[in-house]
Amino acid sequence: MSPTPPPGQRPFAALRQLVRGGRPRAEHCELCGAGLASEHEHLVESAGRRLLCSCPACALLFDGRADGRYRRVPRRIEWLPDLRLSDEQWEGLHLPINLAFFVPSTPPGRVLALYPSPAGATESLLSLDAWQGLVEENPVLGELEPDVEALLVNRVGEAREYFRAPIDACYMLVGLLRKHWRGLSGGDEVWEEVRRYFDGLRARSQPAGGPSHA
Repeated sequence: MSPTPPPGQRPFAALRQLVRGGRPRAEHCELCGAGLASEHEHLVESAGRRLLCSCPACALLFDGRADGRYRRVPRRIEWLPDLRLSDEQWEGLHLPINLAFFVPSTPPGRVLALYPSPAGATESLLSLDAWQGLVEENPVLGELEPDVEALLVNRVGEAREYFRAPIDACYMLVGLLRKHWRGLSGGDEVWEEVRRYFDGLRARSQPAGGPSHA
């Protein structure tokens, strides 16, 4: 049995194991046992904050369901070029790194602020007022699907990029940092990998309000 993660790193612990080293944890559907390709769907078990690998048929059973045990992780990635988040607002969130994702979580009934680190995804305290202020300025944030979608923020260097992203894509970024981080500052390699990650995310994304990816 795996040890219990420390308090700041408990959300979606199984998902962090999935992306550790950038590779999937399993190659079979965790509901029916069917074989899976390297690129496959995921379900989130909301109560346990656990992510499961899924075949298309099992994923379809839980598509759009908010009241069941599992929720299907969407494939949609939306670029949010008009999102309003000032430098002052960002500083007010007190995050130690300029990468983070914010996911509405059903079990605690609040939005979790998580950032990638060499130790994995780490939770940072996020006040309700701070999040509500962002939602008031950016109504799209109120449309995030709980447990399976997040606001993904990249403010590394001169970047000011915001995406509505599936939760597994967010944890892929966590896996990249775990794998490539060196020393105190991470080293050149990890930041090059981060740049490539967001280049790929941008290429797969669509402007907010566009049609969903299949």
